[in-house]
Amino acid sequence: MHPLAIDSLGYTAQLLFSARFFVQWIQSERARRVLSPTSFWKISLVASCLFCLYGWLRNDFSIILGQFITYYIYIWNLDSKGAWKSLWMPFRWIIGAIPLAGIGWIGLNWNDFLAHLFTESDVAGWLIALGSAGQVIFTLRFVYQWWYSHKRRESVLPLGFWIISLTGSAIIMTYALIRGDMYPLILGHATGAFVYTRNILIHKREHSPEPIGRPQTGNDTPCEKR
Repeated sequence: MHPLAIDSLGYTAQLLFSARFFVQWIQSERARRVLSPTSFWKISLVASCLFCLYGWLRNDFSIILGQFITYYIYIWNLDSKGAWKSLWMPFRWIIGAIPLAGIGWIGLNWNDFLAHLFTESDVAGWLIALGSAGQVIFTLRFVYQWWYSHKRRESVLPLGFWIISLTGSAIIMTYALIRGDMYPLILGHATGAFVYTRNILIHKREHSPEPIGRPQTGNDTPCEKR
């Protein structure tokens, strides 16, 4: 596949990943509180499919690792909002089976998979480890979001989600900058950092205590006209 076509796939996926947060951010700004809209999870699912393919074509294990883990979390959030079961059933079966089919194929061709992603890759092992560490941290934000939402029995995006997002994003951007040819990653995480920071500020404003006025006393009552 032509390198330009591969990069276009990565840019498209990152554009969707960025768009989901801008959609979430704009709706949260209007509501003056951090929201978890259904559109956020729908866009996430589509972008995840595209980005996983991009990672495979670029021989990037860290990308594939992250997308396999978060895929079903997106589906869980859609289901918790009642949006998953409203989709056409054959479509649900196909979407739900994609990661399982990929994992099954990797299991059957494990040696070829390792050779394709590591042995034939010109990326240094320590750099792959750095990218993988960043992706694991970045992925943990959705694991944390799922755990937090599962306890509350509703889909929410808590403060910890945005803090973990910023941490993982910083590591992945470092990885991409060192590689020097991962422009879709750099673009996506640079724009995402702004949205993560803004949601932290919205969350803090939403949960900040209301200013307490000075309690009235008997001396505060207005004087009667004489």
